[in-house]
Amino acid sequence: MKTAEDFQDGQILLIDKPLNWTSFQAVNKLKWALITKLNLPKKFKIGHAGTLDPLATGLLLVCTGKFTKRITELQGQAKEYTGTFYIGATTPSYDLETEIDQTFPTEHIDENLIHETVKQFLGEIDQKPPIYSALKKDGVRLYEHARAGETIEIATRKTTIHEFEITRIALPEVDFRVVCSKGTYIRSLAFDFGKAMNSGSHLTALRRTKIGDYDVNEAVAVETFEDSISPVQP
Repeated sequence: MKTAEDFQDGQILLIDKPLNWTSFQAVNKLKWALITKLNLPKKFKIGHAGTLDPLATGLLLVCTGKFTKRITELQGQAKEYTGTFYIGATTPSYDLETEIDQTFPTEHIDENLIHETVKQFLGEIDQKPPIYSALKKDGVRLYEHARAGETIEIATRKTTIHEFEITRIALPEVDFRVVCSKGTYIRSLAFDFGKAMNSGSHLTALRRTKIGDYDVNEAVAVETFEDSISPVQP
């Protein structure tokens, strides 16, 4: 059983983030459980190594105490995701956060075109982050510009797709597995993938399954972690 000193000396917690939670909410819940059950100071350090969108589930690496110094190192590791693209329609956020704004033809899309299109995205690619993202431009988060109805120019950035595999085709749905570098937006990959097939696409499901050698199969739910902490006896 881990003690307050163990968490202050540093731990890496593997958490399976649930749907509709922000990464911040998950970390806050863990922090509150540790502070209240183990009498840790309110200034106790804890943070995550890579944000997951509320509509994504899966592996969240949470560092405590002295291990918060390792967050940058962990963020830089390759990440694996699985999920689903919906072919034939786009949304402004590139996922289900916003409603469909355009529909596109899909009659020309078959399994061969899908597998051939995958090849265009392997290796280093130029990617434009979604307008609905937390990146900042002129000191303001992009999603704030988007919600204000402002049109702004977003610069492309280089990212690397190490592996890209189609695991199920049941049009309009296409399931995938991707291994990519830090800073890759799977929502942008969904949008660009549809465009490359002369159609449209958006992300309808996303799960982060690995960060470096850390695997979601070894992760626990927030509630499970809370229950595993034995309160310090007064």
